Amino acid sequence: MQENYCQCCGMPMGQTDEMYGLEKDGSKSKDYCKHCYENGEFTFNGTMEEMIELCAPYMAESNKEMSEDEAKKMMQEFFPTLKRWRK
Repeated sequence: MQENYCQCCGMPMGQTDEMYGLEKDGSKSKDYCKHCYENGEFTFNGTMEEMIELCAPYMAESNKEMSEDEAKKMMQEFFPTLKRWRK
């Protein structure tokens, strides 16, 4: 089964819809997690670079073998492929 990732922060969304954000009508967003998307709107309105700075410490914390700098580097490559940050 293919893993879904939040198209804003890159977080794995899991195999259920528990982590999915909500649209204005209350339905689950298939693209964005509950941390990034609420009531049909993004909860974070900064730049991609600011999002990377915000997310890197969490990624490094959950992946003990990864430094924060390594997390940032990986995100700098991955985030431009996500819907929210595509140019």
